[in-house]
Amino acid sequence: MNIRNVFLLASAIVFFAAGGVSKLSAQINFSGLLDSSVFLRAGAGDAQAFSYGFEKYANMRMTARMREVGTIFADVNLIALAGDPAVAAAAMGMPFASGPNFIAGFDLERLFFRLNTDNTRLDGGLMRIPIGYGLVWRPTDFLNPPNPLVANARPRGVLGAEFSWWPTFDMKFVGFAATPRDPFSRWGGGTRVGVTLEREWDRIVVKGIYAFELPRGGPGSSFPADPDLHPLIPSAEFGVHRVGLSVKADMELGFALDVLYSYNHEQQTRLDGLAVSAGFDYSFFGGSLLVVAEYLFSGAASSTAIEGGGHLGNRHYLYTGFTWIFNDFTNAGVALISGFSDLSFTPIATFNREIFQGATLALTAQVPLDRDLLFGDGNRGEFGPLPPGRNSGRHFDFSAMLRLRF
Repeated sequence: MNIRNVFLLASAIVFFAAGGVSKLSAQINFSGLLDSSVFLRAGAGDAQAFSYGFEKYANMRMTARMREVGTIFADVNLIALAGDPAVAAAAMGMPFASGPNFIAGFDLERLFFRLNTDNTRLDGGLMRIPIGYGLVWRPTDFLNPPNPLVANARPRGVLGAEFSWWPTFDMKFVGFAATPRDPFSRWGGGTRVGVTLEREWDRIVVKGIYAFELPRGGPGSSFPADPDLHPLIPSAEFGVHRVGLSVKADMELGFALDVLYSYNHEQQTRLDGLAVSAGFDYSFFGGSLLVVAEYLFSGAASSTAIEGGGHLGNRHYLYTGFTWIFNDFTNAGVALISGFSDLSFTPIATFNREIFQGATLALTAQVPLDRDLLFGDGNRGEFGPLPPGRNSGRHFDFSAMLRLRF
C-alpha cells in the first residue's frame, strides 16, 4: 500500500461523509478531532540522548440512523508521523506507507451497528465493550485494558457483540462475546463470552461479572503452532474462567471497587489470578481541586498482568492525581504512577487550555524514576528510565498537542 493509496482512501472517506451530511443531514452525523503534536524525548540506554518528532492524527466519526430502531457507527484514524515517533512505529511493526518526509498509517477504530427497542439493545461489530467502573486501572475491563501511562489513548475495540436487557429501570442484564486475541485462531479457540448483571440504587451501583474464554488449540487453529508469534497469550487447554465484581458509589466522595479473578485449570491458578483495584475521587474548594487515588493488586496471571493480556509486570501499584481547575477553560494537574514492588515511579504533569471553542492546547511531561537512577544500585524498575529486559528507554518525555474538534 503506497502513500497515494492511503490518501485516496482518506479522501474517499471524507467525501462520502461530507456528501452524506449535505444530502441526509437529518440521518447522518459527521464529527471528529484533529491533533497536531510535537514530541521531545531524552533517551536512556541505547536510545538517542535527545530526539524529537511530529504527529498528525485525525479521528473521524460517522453515525447513520436506520429509521427509528438502529444506528451505524464508523470511526477511522489517519496518522502521519516524522522523527522519533516514526522510528518507534516502524520498530513496533505498525503498517505504514512512506512519503518523502513522513510515514502515514490508517486504522479502523470502530465499525458496528446498534439496534434498540424499549428495553433491549443489540450492538455488533468492531467496538468497545466496557465492563468495569474502576477510576484508573479497571481490572474487570479485560477486553479493553487501559494504560494510565497513555491517558489520551482511546481504548482499542474488539470484534464482537453485546446484548443488553433492562427488566426494570434500575436493573440491567448484558450478554457479550468477543473474538480471540489471536486474530488467526480458528474453530473459535480463545473466543471470550460472558454475562453481567447490574443493579442500581440511589447512590450505589453494583455489577456482577462472569466470563469464559474458550479452549485454544482446536483443529486447524493457528495457536500455539508458533508461540514466538504470540508470546503474551498463555496456553489454555481447558479455557479460562473469570468472575468479578464492580462497584461505584457516590457518597461524600466517589468510590470505586473492581475485582476480577481469572482461573486457568492448566496453570492451577491461585492468588496469582486475582486483580483488585480500589480508589476514590473527591473535590475540594468548591470543586476547584480534584483528587483521585486508586490502588491495584495485580496477580501474575490476572487480567492486568502481561501474561493475562494487560500491561503490568509486578504486583502492587498506586495512582495519585491532583487537578486544579482555574476556570471553565484552564486546568493543570500532577499525577504519580507508583510501582511499589520494585520502587519505580513516573510523575506526570499536564496543562490544558481551551483557546477557543473546539480548540484545546495540551502540554504533558513525564519523568520516569527508579532506584537505579537515584542510587545507582542496578535495581531497574518497571516505571523507570530503562525497564528490565529493555535496551532503550527515556529519562524525560514532553509533548505539546493542539486538538481541534469538528
